Amino acid sequence: MSNILAIYKREINGYFATPVAYVFIVIFLMLTGVFTFYLGGLFERGQADLQPFFAYLPWLYLFLIPALSMRLWAEERKSGSIELLMTLPISVTQAVLGKFIASWLFVGLALLLTFPLWITVNYLGSPDNPVIFSGYLAAFLMAGAYLAIGSCISAITRNQVIAFVISVVISFLFILSGFPLVLDFFEGWAPQILIDAISSMSFLTHFNTIVKGVIDLRDIIYFVSFIGCWLLANVILVEMKKAD
Repeated sequence: MSNILAIYKREINGYFATPVAYVFIVIFLMLTGVFTFYLGGLFERGQADLQPFFAYLPWLYLFLIPALSMRLWAEERKSGSIELLMTLPISVTQAVLGKFIASWLFVGLALLLTFPLWITVNYLGSPDNPVIFSGYLAAFLMAGAYLAIGSCISAITRNQVIAFVISVVISFLFILSGFPLVLDFFEGWAPQILIDAISSMSFLTHFNTIVKGVIDLRDIIYFVSFIGCWLLANVILVEMKKAD
């Protein structure tokens, strides 16, 4: 546990020692404001809720989180610091977990800083605060899923741009799998069990359920197991690169 904490501190300090943390948070807060108030029409809707904020969040994540995660391992390999990291008395699993937890909590901090939106809807009316809380829970879990993909892909290459592009494409596929356009393609020739499996792999299928205030254990298990699978792949890839 102490080794994971050491890696966590190293990563967090790395974020705030450079403009990365501040640029990410500023851009994130600016875009959430634009999407919620202008594109989402928070005031025009006449409803005291954060539905516009949560509706646009998966698409905002699609680009911002891969931009954050692309450096996790690619930068280590490019600078050669991964060799130094691997000589320390820590396991690859501990290194992967430390980096991931630092990034996940950093995104959690960015989400926490959107609290003025929550205050605003409470000022304007009487929102269902437990539903808003479940929306933030869903947002945090989905951020972890995006980060797990990005961290794993970052371990493949030392080129951060390539890591970013591949992460965006893979994340987009996991969003798209729940859309009627995709499901209709399989309708008529594919067995229903396959269609249900494809639909169940979508981030939006599980995210939207929790955002509505329905905290189903199956949705929590989906995100946790999804994160676990990608982190396991991350460990395997780093081990393979370590053996090269």
